[in-house]
Amino acid sequence: MNAPGAVPHACFADKAGAFLHVHRGQASLPFVANLVTQVDVVEAGGLPLPVTINDGEDRAGHAENAWVCSPITTYGRYAAEESERLMPRVLRPLLRGAIGLADAWMRHAQLDRAVAVNNWLVSTNLYPPAAAFDLDALVHTCRDRWPDRAIWLRSLNTLQHADWLRAATSAGFALIPTRQVYVFRNLRRTRQHQNLRRDLQWLDKTPLTFVPHEAFADADFAQAERLYAQLYLDKYSALNPRYTAAFLRAWHAAGLLECGGFRDAQGVLRAVVGVFGQGPLLTAPIVGYDTTWPQQAALYRLLMAHVLRLTITRDAELNLSAGAAHFKRLRGGMPAIEMSAVYCRHLPPATRRAIAVLCTLTTRIGVPIMQRFQL
Repeated sequence: MNAPGAVPHACFADKAGAFLHVHRGQASLPFVANLVTQVDVVEAGGLPLPVTINDGEDRAGHAENAWVCSPITTYGRYAAEESERLMPRVLRPLLRGAIGLADAWMRHAQLDRAVAVNNWLVSTNLYPPAAAFDLDALVHTCRDRWPDRAIWLRSLNTLQHADWLRAATSAGFALIPTRQVYVFRNLRRTRQHQNLRRDLQWLDKTPLTFVPHEAFADADFAQAERLYAQLYLDKYSALNPRYTAAFLRAWHAAGLLECGGFRDAQGVLRAVVGVFGQGPLLTAPIVGYDTTWPQQAALYRLLMAHVLRLTITRDAELNLSAGAAHFKRLRGGMPAIEMSAVYCRHLPPATRRAIAVLCTLTTRIGVPIMQRFQL
């Protein structure tokens, strides 16, 4: 029996095989234009687990990596940008100082020399049940192969991954809060929120033409790259992963990304979403729309209505990541603190101290702020 929020083994293995076929042994920059990392695999519990291996910013020779593979970016510059954008003005100096302290500690300790296990280059990774794995054995394998790197498990949240968090703590991992995500459960069997009902009605009435996964043409991937960049890079942060048309095309062909979108009367793609699914679990790492269009076109609302309808139709569970918190709460999203589990007991004291500082700052300052302001 799989735990809630976990992926069936056979499905996970199939998707991992497809992912590794696309990325293992390949340069990362053609797929994610601001990410320098290596993709490899470890075998654990009879399952292949994708791994990203970072050598650190100096060897990469590029600007800071996208946050999905870089602890320094995640808890440094990206956290600083988010606090400036979302936090009340009175709190910004305090957060700026705390984040600056953490950033300095992380750089001194070279925290970007990291191995992230079960990392799929997207904002939210999906997990099989923790019972399938011997985490002590997994740590031993990773330490043997990458003895000078911390071992990270990203995207573990308190609602879906209580089993993983318990197992990681028992195996000596430190837990570092990252963000607050929103999970949608039992949408088919519970009374739908009024806002969700309205969104689903709007989905049927929109004058735009829906584009299903199988109708995406080659030119649509180039347009999807532009639409994603308009939203996630231009509007929010250049530290988000800069997915290329090559990434979208490869994931679409490999069955890793289920695309959907909306065209205008001239046939131009104006909004796109890519759903990454494993068994009963879904997430939407690709969202983009033409931000120059008038707000009344409600392009984001259309995309989310499509994803939520997909979730209802499949009786699935949806992790919609962080951001747009008020919008997600009004449609039934349940907040959960997401964490990274980090093993660093084999590393020098400077690295262990940096992890300890990060744990303290994110737990004592970050989590109360996320919960207080419903981020």
